[in-house]
Amino acid sequence: MTPVPTPAGPANAGSPVPEEFTIVSAAPRADCIADSAGGLTFDLDAPEGADASGHWSAALVLLRRGGDAVENADDEVRLPLTPNGDGRLRAVLPSTVPLPEGRWDAYVDAGEADPRRLLPGLADLRSLVDRRPGPSTSPLAVRIPYATKHGNLSLRSWQRAPHAEAGDLGLDAKGVTVHGTLHRVEDPAEWLAGAVAEARCRRDPELVCAVPLETEGHGFSFTIAHQELCERWEGGPDAWDLWLRRTDGSGEARVARLLDDVAEKKQIFVYPAQPVDAPYAPAQAGPYYTADNDLAIRVDERPPVS
Repeated sequence: MTPVPTPAGPANAGSPVPEEFTIVSAAPRADCIADSAGGLTFDLDAPEGADASGHWSAALVLLRRGGDAVENADDEVRLPLTPNGDGRLRAVLPSTVPLPEGRWDAYVDAGEADPRRLLPGLADLRSLVDRRPGPSTSPLAVRIPYATKHGNLSLRSWQRAPHAEAGDLGLDAKGVTVHGTLHRVEDPAEWLAGAVAEARCRRDPELVCAVPLETEGHGFSFTIAHQELCERWEGGPDAWDLWLRRTDGSGEARVARLLDDVAEKKQIFVYPAQPVDAPYAPAQAGPYYTADNDLAIRVDERPPVS
């Protein structure tokens, strides 16, 4: 019978450790603290060999998923890691550091052959809940850390100006009423006074449903009628993206929900579809958030009644 290898321990301290029992150090975890301006602070335990006196250098590296840091410098952001006491290291991502929209995977570069993937630790995202951006025309920076399906640490980043933040949604058999607020323009009330809301068909960009806005200060609301979207529906799923657009062509803003601590809303904010008697066939329509947390309306065939 083939002997079963035994891991090294007190009973066989002098024996070599078989290859299949080689111990790999656990991937480091990073704690995250978010601030209301859109900045993030990362704290993690110093890897072995770190010099607490500061002579040793390391960096927290953010790589844009799907990008190429060799070809495009904007696809990599390196944040210096500095001693923070108690054997820990800290890296800071200020809101003023540009982080283009997308998903960014987090690594620690401690001078090893390859940077190591970071795992998520404790996350303090309380400042992101009901965030209210101050008056400014600079792009709104939103960065939300989250755990990937493989358990690694990543960030979802948005940079938007202007930004139309979706709030409460009113649903009934006739349509969807969207309430929201406009940010990152010099005079939100003036901007909204010259704007309309549009539902743009993703299948055919020529199909656009424009409706008037009701406004108060930097707040707005509008209603999209299901029947109008279904008038030009010809079966199968149709997605209509929601926008605000200045009628003089001077600007537009995608309607999205970004100002909270939920990185992926598609599976969290779920709304019931309403039946619609469409000319082509029985249909249903209802709002949903896309993978980018943008607001849209889906029109599809109504399932048969069992």
